[in-house]
Amino acid sequence: MSNTLVIIPTYNEKENIESIIRAIFSQEKQFDILVVDDSSPDGTGDIVTILQQEFSNLFLEVRKEKNGLGTAYIHGFKWAISKNYDYIIEMDADFSHNPNDLIQLYNACAEDGADFSIGSRYLNNKINVINWDFKRLFLSYFASKYVRFITRIPIYDTTAGFVCYKRKVLENIDLDKIKFVGYAFQIEMKFKAWKKKFKHKEVSIIFTDRKKGTSKMSGSIISEAVFGVIKMRMENLLK
Repeated sequence: MSNTLVIIPTYNEKENIESIIRAIFSQEKQFDILVVDDSSPDGTGDIVTILQQEFSNLFLEVRKEKNGLGTAYIHGFKWAISKNYDYIIEMDADFSHNPNDLIQLYNACAEDGADFSIGSRYLNNKINVINWDFKRLFLSYFASKYVRFITRIPIYDTTAGFVCYKRKVLENIDLDKIKFVGYAFQIEMKFKAWKKKFKHKEVSIIFTDRKKGTSKMSGSIISEAVFGVIKMRMENLLK
């Protein structure tokens, strides 16, 4: 058993799931993997079940329905805490996050003293994104700037989904009170960890848009992020 768990939430990722699992297990450091699948109708969970016969450190949790990225990660966080993993990493299934960068996130926490580390697309305002159209890139980049302005959080890539947490960070955040379920979930987690004085480190990565499968981005997810950040900041000020 590794000291580090990689959590991959999935919904209809049959085109990517086997390749991403094999790529993670091919790294020099050993990582365990937990796939949290929302009963994908395309059989993603079935592929993971078959691969479990080959990999003893591959785990699968199947939820009854598609219920949001945030709740999938919270399910995984609670599972990881119950298994006493020291480090817990969030990662997409579609290769937008390069498995070769896992060790950077791990080292930032395990060796460099960070309590949580972030695979950043926008570190020091440099843009490292491949294959996004201008509209999506503009939206993502300025969303992070907007979050920094509203919350005053000193993180360049506030919406990043490639993050490593030490277990103590997750144990000190009331996961049952996390309100957002879409990509605003990523903002809320970082904000709450920062407000609790946990140290962070951003690691520069190159983000590559998916080549297979379908993006889960939607208008409601964007709206949650835009208006939710203001609400989150106001609630914090009132406290």
